[in-house]
Parts: sequence; structure tokens; C-alpha cells
Amino acid sequence: MRLLLVEDDRNLNRQVAAALSDAGYAVDKAYDGEEGQFLGETEPYDAVILDLGLPGIDGVSVLTNWRRAGRKMPVLILTARDRWSDKVQGFDAGADDYVAKPFHMEELLARIRALLRRSTGHATSELVAGSVRLDTRSGRVSVNGTPVKLTSHEYRLLSYLMHHSGRIVSRGELTEHLYDQDFDRDSNTIEVFVGRLRKKLGVDLIQTVRGLGYLVEAGPKAEA
Repeated sequence: MRLLLVEDDRNLNRQVAAALSDAGYAVDKAYDGEEGQFLGETEPYDAVILDLGLPGIDGVSVLTNWRRAGRKMPVLILTARDRWSDKVQGFDAGADDYVAKPFHMEELLARIRALLRRSTGHATSELVAGSVRLDTRSGRVSVNGTPVKLTSHEYRLLSYLMHHSGRIVSRGELTEHLYDQDFDRDSNTIEVFVGRLRKKLGVDLIQTVRGLGYLVEAGPKAEA
């Protein structure tokens, strides 16, 4: 999953980006409204964390412009403003959630997980496909109850496919959503990661649909 973080406080930006990376996300960073708006308009993000008090273009204007341009990615507003009127303005502009500073990092991560879960049609933090379970809270993966250790890129790939189970995902889409903008992207590496995942999981989970991409069949819903 690929996220955009738009926050002008460089120390906070660095801390949040590090926490998101540690949680298994690819993260692009912007430090002002103009750069953030441009990235949000031109890159395919799974979710955005957007500060309201940005230099250049304020966060509400950025969000309004995204929504007018038809950008539908989930957006969580992150701001020091805690007046109810600011919250209403943010939601009316198209925000999906709101966190006021100061905040606990675990709460922010939980809200991002919830946004991603809802946007892909999942009810709980645990994704299930066949005998494979992926817990988005802990980042743990198991097959028939046995833990499977994955690298960060393998986890990102499996997580994206399981979040989008039931539909074919192209290599191009995977390349766009697994790596940040500074990564040297090569869609051929996706085949390598898929091969490694299949070997580690040891089950027939990831299907290759020739000429189209990869498919993980939708499994039963995990219990809350």
C-alpha cells in the first residue's frame, strides 16, 4: 500500500513517515500544499495523510481541488486545529477521517488501517484467503496457523493482493502501489517477489492470469 504524507513540520513528517514505513507502507512525503496537491493529482495513492495548516496552499483547498478533479483516495486530516468548525470544514471538503495534534502514533496507524480496510471492502483488520491469514495490525502472516516470515516487499505485495482479493491486479498497478516515488521501479521485480511468496507460503494462493496480472480469490471474511 502506498501513502502520501503532506506535513510541513519536518520533524513530525519524518517521525510519521518512519512509523508508516515500519508498518509496511510505501510513503511519499510533501512539505507544502503545492507539492502535496501535485502528487495527489498525479500519483495513485491508497490513502493520504494531510495537514490543514500548510504553507502555500492550505490543506482544505488542496483536498477540495483533489475532489473536484475526481480523486477519490481516502484522506485523513492531521492538524493542530481542534475547533469543531475546522473539523466540519475538513469533512465537507471531502475528508474521510480526522486526527488532532498531538496524537498517539498507534491511533494514527489504526485509523489508516481502517481507511484502507473500508476502501477495499473489508470489515476487520485480519484478511483471510484460503489458508492464509494476514493481520494488518501486527503485520503477521500465517498459513494454517503457522507463522510465515516475509520481507517488507513481500509483505507489501501480499497485503495489496489480499486487500484487493477477487479481482485481477496488473503488474503495473502493483509497481505503482508498492514503491514510493524515489524507488527505482521495475515491474519485472514483481515476478521475483511473487515467486518468493509462492515458495514461502507453500499454497496455491496467487494465481497468474496470463497477459493481465495476478489474482487472489476472495476468501471467507475473518471474524472480528
